[in-house]
This record gives sequence, structure tokens and C-alpha cells, in this order.
Amino acid sequence: MSIALSEELPHGIKSLMSNPRVTVRREGRLSPEGKCVVYWMQRAQRGIDNHGVNIAVEVANELELPLVVYFAGISNFPHANLRHYVFLNQGLPDIEEDLAKRNITFVMRKAPGESHEKLLADVGAAFLIGDENPMREPERWRQQLASKIKIPFWTVDTDVIVPSKLMEKAQYGAYTIRPRLYRLLPEFLVPYENPHAKHAWKRPHSFRSDSVHEDMTKNWKDFDRSVPPVEAWKGGTRAGLNHLRHFTGKLLADYEVQRNHPEKDGTSSMSPYLHYGHVGPQTIALAVDAAVKSNPTLKSARDSYFNELIAWRELAINFVRYQPNYDSADCAETWAKRTIAEHERDERDILYTLEQLEGAQTYDDLWNAAQVQMVRHGWMHNYLRMYWGKKILEWTPDAATAMKYAIYLNDKYFLDGRDPNGYAGIAWAIVGKFDRAWSSRPVFGKIRYMSGASTGRKFNSKAYIQKMYALPGETAAVDLQLKA
Repeated sequence: MSIALSEELPHGIKSLMSNPRVTVRREGRLSPEGKCVVYWMQRAQRGIDNHGVNIAVEVANELELPLVVYFAGISNFPHANLRHYVFLNQGLPDIEEDLAKRNITFVMRKAPGESHEKLLADVGAAFLIGDENPMREPERWRQQLASKIKIPFWTVDTDVIVPSKLMEKAQYGAYTIRPRLYRLLPEFLVPYENPHAKHAWKRPHSFRSDSVHEDMTKNWKDFDRSVPPVEAWKGGTRAGLNHLRHFTGKLLADYEVQRNHPEKDGTSSMSPYLHYGHVGPQTIALAVDAAVKSNPTLKSARDSYFNELIAWRELAINFVRYQPNYDSADCAETWAKRTIAEHERDERDILYTLEQLEGAQTYDDLWNAAQVQMVRHGWMHNYLRMYWGKKILEWTPDAATAMKYAIYLNDKYFLDGRDPNGYAGIAWAIVGKFDRAWSSRPVFGKIRYMSGASTGRKFNSKAYIQKMYALPGETAAVDLQLKA
């Protein structure tokens, strides 16, 4: 006889339902025949410092069941290609190793055998826990799965420091969300416990899974291999933590001075690891805080970095969570929509095709260098991402086309593309999201304008341009793209 979740679960589990990180997707019924708890890992791809794994361990231990962590290697994630999947794939062995140390089994099934329902049936799942993800398609997956299964299903907000649901509506800008977030930091910016599972899972003899040490894209016939991996980046929690140690130990002291100098190595470069969840923002913030405790003179640098890591990043997640049109010009505020409409027919001095932009074939050497960095290196300094987006607005027929082109390039080439931060940054640059109205000018209207001359004077733009063109082409395919 099954028991109702809300009536019969142990008190320790019911108490977790009030955790602001937890969303109960389906109450369902907990079958006494259940053999394990399953954590469906998607957004937070790490085996340590993961709120979702930690809560799943608590649930499993309360039920006296083992925990199985499941990752589905799908072949058709929207806009993903070989560059993205290689970086993702590099992180899987770290997950397996970190989970094994916690007495947790990691299972990966890749396409075409990655059915969630089949996995749940094969392991005899009694309870399902997954990640929150505000992006449109992953959210649809969660809703769809909740409608199909019968067991309890929770999702956990793993990749923010302050749970997103505590910001109950869309925030207008960083200045509105910052005090709300910072007021809650003492409650949520605390070390992880990383509990161990008390019960080990015994793999059935006939159970099938795929190796995390092999190329998951092998034999995917229709998979996009047009964008090659970037040799300068390696995915995974180990690599991400190495980047973090380099930042806190070598770069944090000069962060406030160097952060707006794209020609120098002055930022944390953690965005790819944040995007895949190889390292979480809480781990990063705690490491930066620890550096300040060792050296109080770093406090100002810490505060400046927290503004980016916490205020602006969590504003971007809030934006995607509450704005259905986060990837189109329709996300603009009323004032911006009005000025965009008024200047939509303004004559552009020059128009570039998507192919010309993709190939860095404009008259602007600084913009071209930034595009080269994107295509070859899979990353771009944030200061230049702003300029990059502004020029696309200037060089395309209208804001809707500019958004379309910018998102296409962002999603195709950036390792940290297809992410709330990217969509928020593009919306800021092109339709003035989170910004205010400025003096009106042709094409831009009251959207903030950035000129190449003024932007280039704020750092050593010549050194940056030379550096970007000196980057080796990772493969012939990349260089052909730039020459096309």
C-alpha cells in the first residue's frame, strides 16, 4: 500500500519542503517498493558543493535508501555543439570521483538511450530530485516529466547564493536587487556540509550505463560539429577550482584596477565553470571571502567582485525566471520600446550581414578582435561584450535583428553562452534592459551608446587587438570561419 507524501513521510523530509531552495514539482506517492532516491543532475554538474545533491542525500538517508545521481547525455540541447559538449564531457569524471567519495553512484546514459522514465524504472526510484533551471527549454522538460511520473519530484535551486524564489518578482535593475540579496547573504553564504550517503547502491547485473571517460558524442550522426573545442579551456570541477585559486591568490588584489582592461588577465574567468555548474557561485564567494580574512586589504576588491558574481549574475537569473521573452527585443522596458520604435527606420551608415559579423569582417578593428576572441577562444572580456552588442545594434536594420544575430553568435561560440548572464548582457547592450534612458541620438535613440574611440581609450586597445590576432587558430575550421 502506497503512502501519501504530505501525510506519511518522515518529519526530516517534510521539514525540507520549507527550504526556500526546494520547489515541490509533484507530491505523488512514495511506494514502499522503491529501491533508491534519484538526483537528476542537469544544471549543477558537480559532485561537491551542490545543494541538490546535499538535499538528495538527506532524503535518501531519512528513507534509509541509497542515492543514484543520473546525468542524461542528450544530443540535441538547444544551440549546443561540439565545443560545448567537449567542455561538459571533461567534467564528468570529476563528478563520478567526487560522488564516489560520498558513497553515491553516478550513472550517465547518453543518447539515444537517455530516457528519464526508463532510468527511474530501471533503478526502482522512490523519490526524484533535480536542479532548478529558469531557461525556457529545461523548464519545459521539468514540467513535462512531472506530468508523467507518479513518485515525488522536487527541484532544488543550486546555482545561486540567495534562492531565486525569495525575489518574488522581476527586478528592474542591479540597484533594486542588490540590497535585497545582500540583506540575505548572512543566511545563505555559509559553508557546505557535503553529507555522505549512508547506504550504497548495488548495481543490478543487467543495468546499462555509459562510461564518463569516453566521448559522449561518438556515433551521434546529426550532431553539430562545426565549432571545434578550445584547447586553452578544460572543463570540470578540478580545472574550475584551479582557476579560482589562481584568481584569489594572484589576481584578486589588482581586480579593481585590472577588471576593465581586456588586454590583461585581470578577471576570474569563472563564467564557463559557472555555466556548466562545475563550480557554484557559493564556492567562489566563500573562497573570495576566505582570501579577505587572510588579507583584509582585499575587502574592496571582494566587494567589487561580489557586485558582478552576486548582484549582476543573480539579476540575470531573475530576468530569465520572470521574463518569458528574455531572448528577444520584446523584453525591453516601455521607455526602450518607445525609443526603439521611433528610431527603427533611421538610416544606418553601414549594414553587415550575419556572415560578415561572424567572420569579423567589419571596419572596426577593436570589434573584429573581440569577435576573433569569441570564435577562437570561446570567451570574451565582459567590457568588450558590451561594446560588441552595441555595435551589432548599429550595424543591423533594427533591434529585433540585432538581438537575433547577437544571440546566435553568443550561443554558438561562447563556452558560457546559452546562459542567463549572456541573454541579460545582450538585452542590456541592445534594448537598454536594466539601464536608464540617455540623450537621444540616431539609430540608438535613448539606448546607451558606446563609441569605438572612447571605448578604445579606456584601455590599451592596440595591445588587445594584437593579442587576439596572435591567438592560434584552434583548428582549420575556426580560421576558415574567420576568413569566410
